[in-house]
Amino acid sequence: MIKTLSYASVHFSIAFTVTWILTGDAFIGGMVALIEPTINTIAYFFHERIWARVQTQKVKHEAQLEHSLSPAAF
Repeated sequence: MIKTLSYASVHFSIAFTVTWILTGDAFIGGMVALIEPTINTIAYFFHERIWARVQTQKVKHEAQLEHSLSPAAF
């Protein structure tokens, strides 16, 4: 969760700065900095959890495949 919060703070800063530079409006920059990264951070958190689950299942599948191809399996 600390990694997610660190990512969020960097993302908030970038979103605010880019939007402020493009629009010249600090309020719009602030709104975009709150809305877009918040949604993105939540998506990132779940993406990391899903990614870890996929990797775990991949390792299990490879282990099963390796076991089924071993000479002892025949």
